[in-house]
Order: sequence, then C-alpha cells, then structure tokens
Amino acid sequence: MVLEKTNPEKKVTSKKAAYSKEQYLSWYNLMLRIRRFEERALLAYSQQKIRGFLHVYIGQEAITAGMESVLRREDGIVTGYRQHGTAIGRGVSTKAAMAELYGKATGVNKGKGGSMHFMSSEHKYFGGNGIVGAQIPIGAGIALAEKYKGTDNLCVTMFGDGAARQGSLHETFNMAMTWKLPVLFICENNNYAMGTSVERTSNVQDLHTLGLGYHMPSEQVDGMQPETVHEAISKAVAHIRSGQGPYFLEIRTYRYKGHSVSDPGSYRSREELKTYMDIDPLKMTVQKILDYGLATETELDEIKERVKAEIEEAVEFAEASPFPDASELYTDNYAEPNYPFMRD
Repeated sequence: MVLEKTNPEKKVTSKKAAYSKEQYLSWYNLMLRIRRFEERALLAYSQQKIRGFLHVYIGQEAITAGMESVLRREDGIVTGYRQHGTAIGRGVSTKAAMAELYGKATGVNKGKGGSMHFMSSEHKYFGGNGIVGAQIPIGAGIALAEKYKGTDNLCVTMFGDGAARQGSLHETFNMAMTWKLPVLFICENNNYAMGTSVERTSNVQDLHTLGLGYHMPSEQVDGMQPETVHEAISKAVAHIRSGQGPYFLEIRTYRYKGHSVSDPGSYRSREELKTYMDIDPLKMTVQKILDYGLATETELDEIKERVKAEIEEAVEFAEASPFPDASELYTDNYAEPNYPFMRD
C-alpha cells in the first residue's frame, strides 16, 4: 500500500471511524513500538550483540494491539517463543526486554531467559516457551487456578499453526471443555511452521475447526487489523467471563521475516510476500487514521519520534548494563515452597 503525500495538517473526513481517536492512536503506538523494537533487535543480532535464537514478531503486531485493548491486567497470557511483542504489549518495558536479549542482569529475567523465555509475574505474563506447544496445557492449568480461586479472570493461551499439530492440544481442549475452564485459545496462524506450510502438514487447513470436535466455540479472524482482533476477542472474552468455558480463535496473520534470524525465508515467493506487505497492519492503520480525520501527519510523526527515542534508550540501557555475575548461575532455578506440606 502506497500512502499518498498529504498536507501535514490536513484532515480527511470522508469516512467514519468505528473507534475513537485515542483507541486508534493507542493501537498505532503499540504496534510501532513492537515493530521498531524488533527491527533494532535484528540489527543488534547482526552486530553479534545478541546471541542464540531470535524470532521476531514483525507483521503480527495487530494481534497484540487488538488483544490488549480488551484484556484486563489481571488476565494471564502464555505463549510460544515468538513473544517479544506480546510481552511488550503486556507492559514489560522495552528496556527490560532489550536487556534480556543482550543477556544482561537488568533484563526482565536477569539475562537468563534470552529471546525465547521472557516471564513476568508482575504483568501476569507466564512466558514465552521454547518447547513447541508446551504452553497449551500450561495455559489451561493457569485458567484452572483462576477458576479454583473463584475469580473471573481468564488465561489467553497463544500458539502457532505448527504447535496445533501437538497431541497435547487435543488433550487440553477436551479437559478445558469438560471443566469449562476460563481459557481463550489463540492460534496465530502465520501460514508456516518454521519453513513448512500448513498445506503440507495437515488435511485440516482451517485450523479453527479443530475446536468444533469438542463443541468449543471457534472462529477464524483477520489478524492484520487491530479492529477485527479487538472485536473477536471482545466476543470471546464475554463468553468466557460468563462462565461458559473456553473459546478458540484462529487468527490469520503473516510474519514478514523468516522463522528465526537464521532463516532467509526462501520457501516463500516474492509475490506471496508482496501480497501480505500490501496489507501491513501499521500502514493500514496509519491510512485509516488519516482517512478518518483522527490525527494529522504531524501528530503521527511525533509518535514516531517518541518511539524512536524509546527504542534507542532501550538499546543504550542494554549496552550499558552488566552481565549477570557468575555467582547467580544457580539462583532462580526453583521457586520457594508456598504450601505448608512442601516446607516440612
């Protein structure tokens, strides 16, 4: 999508926005923060300042933006290893996130988790998980805890199309429906499990239909627009909070980069990539903001400058922070017992 050059102060009011200026700017701000963070992480990796694995969220930002405008901070989230953007959406600072990528002691997990294993109990963020699909039963367990405690909180359990092949998904779906657990399952379907397309791995290509075998309410959602994600999650959350049990959303999205930093993505055609680049959630949201007359280009430029400064500060913070001391190697591996019978 090519944006037309307009007068910086001109507002076009030929269309009516479905949401407020504040909501659209909030979505844009979060998506831009994630995009710029991930771009800067890729640069740092190329400079060998970040080591190990790196899976970026570029192209999928509308999912986190649309989701966070619905959820409460008391709701939990657990996801897979493409998770920097999800953590930032939850409230993990870009400084703590970048420092974690650098392996520094000031990181969200003291530099011990790295790219694939962010976790913050403060933000009810139960991690990126490095084992494919491991978070699916974990998410149901978190939801079970909320039901046991009698809250109306829920747990969002996110996984990719590749993880949908795990047998634990079916076991978890069955248990979640039987016990009516307050869990929202989200499959972020970006079309590829590493480099293997959905078409090559499953006879079921509309993945949301997997939930129907358990009588679980299931829908497919456009994940390239924060509005459609927001609306679908609003509906699902209302269902779950009413005590009716789980909901499953297959959110169709696309990653613009390879599976990880080492993947050139040569299994995708240029035509396919261009098709999805034309519906870049950031570009489309900017165009809507201008078309709806919600903000001027000057206002949007101010957001860009603030985000740019934030990410640069995060990089400076990470580079200036110390590495963990060797004496910390064996700390934080296990939680302290919380139950009397475990203390005896």
